[in-house]
Amino acid sequence: MSGNAGWNGKEGKSEMRKNQFVVIGLGRFGASLARELHQLGLEVLGIDRDEERVAEMSPYLTHAVVADAIDEGALRSLGLRNFDCGVVGIGSDVQTSIMTAILLKDIGVKTVVAKAVSKIHGKVLDKIGVDRVVFPERDMGIRVAHQLGTPNLLDYIELSQEYTIAELAATPQIAGQALREINPRARFGASVVALFNRTGRVIIAPEADAIVEAEDVLVVIGTNGQIESFEEAITDK
Repeated sequence: MSGNAGWNGKEGKSEMRKNQFVVIGLGRFGASLARELHQLGLEVLGIDRDEERVAEMSPYLTHAVVADAIDEGALRSLGLRNFDCGVVGIGSDVQTSIMTAILLKDIGVKTVVAKAVSKIHGKVLDKIGVDRVVFPERDMGIRVAHQLGTPNLLDYIELSQEYTIAELAATPQIAGQALREINPRARFGASVVALFNRTGRVIIAPEADAIVEAEDVLVVIGTNGQIESFEEAITDK
């Protein structure tokens, strides 16, 4: 085991109250996720058995370590039980992915997230108690399709099979109107939970008399059908 020296998962418990993440498997998915988490100001430990990957990622993470993902002794020695979240980014080796997820659960990592490369792989991860299973290629495909097919949809997160939270750009049809006039809840069942205005100000749970201006962004929650109906209604066909 090698990499950034001095990491034992216990350094200065007084310093440990940034959320701590461990990402195991620094391939495309794991490296991208780990780097983004670190840019958000979080403590991130990256683990991979490939020395070159670890060396490449070291400047972008809190710590990066060369270790075997299924070496229980190595993982325990890194103090992973103290971590808030463990992400298994291993995809190509399904057996190692599953074994790593089991180890993280056994060690006591609070939340375990794992990448799945197939439906069966995902089912197995779910059965062993993984808290969240991620299908990066499928999920990204769905997200991109929604963005391409809906010009006013700026971002899209599927909360469940039924419910979605979406960012919609204000169109000329609603610019200058108050939310009570637009009334998406009564008309479509969708709720505006936040409003980003052009100055960068964020209004959480905006009042009914809040005015929607051109270039504003509405954060809307509802079923897929409700949001689709709302988006169609405010778009010039």
